[in-house]
Amino acid sequence: MNVTATEPDTTEAPVTRAWWSRHYTFTGTAVGLVFIWLSLTPSLLPRGPLFQGLVSGAAGGIGYGLGVFGVWLFRYMLSWEHTARPPKWAWLALLVVGVIGQIAAIVYFHVWQDDIRDLMGVPRLGFWDHPLTAVLGIVFLFVFVEIGQLVGRLVRYLVRQLERVAPPRVSGVVAVALVLALAIALLNGIVVRFAMSTINSTFENVNNEDDPDNPAPTTALRSGGPQSLVSWESLGHQGRNFVAGGPSVAELTEFNGSPATEPIRAYAGLNSADGIKATAKLAAEELRRTGGLERDVIAVATTTGTGWINEAEASSLEYMYNGDTAIVSMQYSFLPSWISFLVDQENARQAGQALFEAVDALVRELPENDRPKLVVFGESLGSFGGEAPFLALNNLIARTDGALFSGPTFKNTIWTNLTINRDEGSPQWLPIFDKGENVRFSAIAAKDLGRPDDPWGQPRVVYLQHASDPIAWWNPDLLFAKPDWLKEPRGYDVSPRMEWIPVVTFLQVSADMAVAVDVPDGHGHVYVRDVANAWAAILQPPGWTPEKTERLRPTLRSDESS
Repeated sequence: MNVTATEPDTTEAPVTRAWWSRHYTFTGTAVGLVFIWLSLTPSLLPRGPLFQGLVSGAAGGIGYGLGVFGVWLFRYMLSWEHTARPPKWAWLALLVVGVIGQIAAIVYFHVWQDDIRDLMGVPRLGFWDHPLTAVLGIVFLFVFVEIGQLVGRLVRYLVRQLERVAPPRVSGVVAVALVLALAIALLNGIVVRFAMSTINSTFENVNNEDDPDNPAPTTALRSGGPQSLVSWESLGHQGRNFVAGGPSVAELTEFNGSPATEPIRAYAGLNSADGIKATAKLAAEELRRTGGLERDVIAVATTTGTGWINEAEASSLEYMYNGDTAIVSMQYSFLPSWISFLVDQENARQAGQALFEAVDALVRELPENDRPKLVVFGESLGSFGGEAPFLALNNLIARTDGALFSGPTFKNTIWTNLTINRDEGSPQWLPIFDKGENVRFSAIAAKDLGRPDDPWGQPRVVYLQHASDPIAWWNPDLLFAKPDWLKEPRGYDVSPRMEWIPVVTFLQVSADMAVAVDVPDGHGHVYVRDVANAWAAILQPPGWTPEKTERLRPTLRSDESS
């Protein structure tokens, strides 16, 4: 009987890799974890668990993508099809290091957050907020990575289709180029148009909202009231709030102890006229109609994006002159300040310039001895627009009787020039220029406005800026250059633990901008009580005393955000 020998089966069973190592790359995961830890390093402002988790997740997603790209580029440069897969023990080691690193990063986050919260008088995070932050960071990381995985699948699909007619490497380059072109086309075209259309529509609807508790004024001294050249509806949401706001005659009389005059507030909305110059001219004509040219002080206010004006800056003037004031302003956008800063900077500049020129022309028609004081003010993007007519400090003090700018931006021409050319020995976050002859910088007004001891001439300009305001200190230069405000002695509310890290600090300060107004007055991008001290120092109103300033400060409000 013939027996057929059976050959032993030498085929190796395929190695089954864990789902994790099949779905995620080792290098991408490692780099993503490092980016999460970097996102937990000290920054300017307090952050809650949800916001920090989102920031950390986004940072981790960017890190993961860079890790994957780095490995791909390495293989591509060496013409390798594959690199050795990390063994199981490497993943286990990464898991251990990741857990330890995440715990250490969260502990450090806890320490510097406590520092900042104590400096700003903000309650500390609870015990469970810290592990929650760590978990949310990991969760958001995987959400962003999964989105990236979908993009990767699209690229691989395109490569497979292109390999039918082109070499593999050419197919890879073409596929990536196609995806990038598609992304750019979407972002610059369909997505941007749709997003901007939606945003404009949304904020236009908000702008047109009618508040039944905020009826049209019955006085001819306010825009939108009797005999007004503009309708109440055309002023927009923030314009109506401004015109209807401010202290009443009774409140002014009670505060100052003498009969008050009703303040004038003139305003033209985005729907009041066609175009920036026409709107500015209409606002100036409103000022003339109301009798504003006969008041003791005329203040030209440049708004932020939505037409918002810091009520504290406006009402302080009215208290100090017992109502003998006229404030004129105009709207140039529907969009919130941070969006306007990105897409409407030119409109802010043109609006600030057109409005001042229109008002200044009316003032100069008056006999020189009968002209009122002419001042300008604005906050944030409003400070940028408020500087626009002047370009240099000499021009500003030659054409006005004073100026107050709060929370300036890195785009502010005059502020940037003064800061760069500050007196030797003064810090970037609180500079001194030309021994304080005409301009002073203040973070805490009660002590900073008297700095330096040298004489303070007339006219006077004040910049209010906090050491912890990310709006003031955000600058693309943060990407690769350490700023002076981190080289020099720190500001009063900046953590001593904060250090500059290339790219990371830029991203951290960018994230801080989203929560810049979610802090107490005197920190971040919140400027309320100190405006009373600033205006008192700038104008030195007759009969006004430091005691009145201290009584006024706690009554001031900024009202709605920009």
